[in-house]
Parts: sequence; C-alpha cells; structure tokens
Amino acid sequence: MISIDPAVNSERDNYKLLIGSIIPRPIALVTTLSASGVLNAAPFSYFNIVAANPPMVSISVQRKQGVPKDTARNAAATGSFVVHIADESYIEKLNQTAAGLAPDVSEVEFAGLTAVPSEQVSVPGLAEARIRMECVLEHALPIGGAEGSPAADLLIGRVVRFHFDESVYDGGHIDPQALQPVSRLAGSNYSRLGDIFAMARPD
Repeated sequence: MISIDPAVNSERDNYKLLIGSIIPRPIALVTTLSASGVLNAAPFSYFNIVAANPPMVSISVQRKQGVPKDTARNAAATGSFVVHIADESYIEKLNQTAAGLAPDVSEVEFAGLTAVPSEQVSVPGLAEARIRMECVLEHALPIGGAEGSPAADLLIGRVVRFHFDESVYDGGHIDPQALQPVSRLAGSNYSRLGDIFAMARPD
C-alpha cells in the first residue's frame, strides 16, 4: 500500500489523485445568466446530491488564479441556476461548453444547444438534456485555498422544479438505461453507465 501526505504534494498532484480515484463522477451542465443577459453554460464533475428535504444539489466551481468563474459569479448575482444531467444524446455539445470563451460569449450558442424557458427561475434551461433541475441558490461558500484567497466556490442549490423527458420517467422513478448518463473520469476520459447489479441492504 502506497501512503502519500497531501501536504507535501502540489495542488496539481493532489488534483490528479482525486480525479483519478473518485470515479465515476456525475456531470452537471449548469446554465446561468450574466448581468448583461448572456446565457452561460459550463460542465462540472464536482457535483452531487446534498439533501432530499428539500431537494438540494451541490456544485464546486474551481476558481482560476483566485478569480471566480462565470458560473459562480452569475449564480451569486441572480440567485439561481439550472442543472442538466449529462447523457449520451448531447455529450459532444456538452463538451463544447468547456471552451474558454469570454464572459460576453454564450457557450449555449457556441455549442449549438437550444435554450428553453424555465418555470420557476429566470435562467433558461437546455432542451437537449433528458433531465434538468431549476435551482434557487441557497448558499455560495468560498472554500479552500490560502487565507483570504479561496480556491473554489461551493454552490448549494435548492431544486424548485424538475423536468424529465418522458422516455426516462416511470412512475416516480428514473430509468437509467433510458437516460444513458455519462460520467467523468480523469484526463480526457468519460464513462458510460455499464453493467447494473443489485444487492439487498442489510436490516
């Protein structure tokens, strides 16, 4: 067994160990609106469930040289965002949204995605995703980094509206085979759903 102290590693070395170990990771494609009305979209694999009562999700947005990214800045300014679950049907377009575009350029238009109005928040969603969640920002927490210079912004959103394509929704359950989710590995690697198996939980 190899034992490594993260305190003696560089940030990049720890990053590689984390993204190579914590796999597969679900991918959220997040839309936000800038102050000037530009619809921003960006994918995040530091993403998960926080709670079910009320339904809440978390997204960790890593800063670039200490500067908050568009997603974190926009979400904090407007108080809302929309989360889309990555699936095979639009993964190529989703990948295009990771391009390093200027804040006044819409990744949605750049990637050829289709904006659709939301019902509970001002931020539009994307028609291509089989699942999307309209979220109200509950908390935006600067985290990590050195004193006074956070490395990331942790966004916690309360889901105020679910949208499911009819092909994936079955009486309150989601059909994973129909969803065809895509998850993140390390480097340029992604993963499909793969085999599914069941185990009964102990009493």
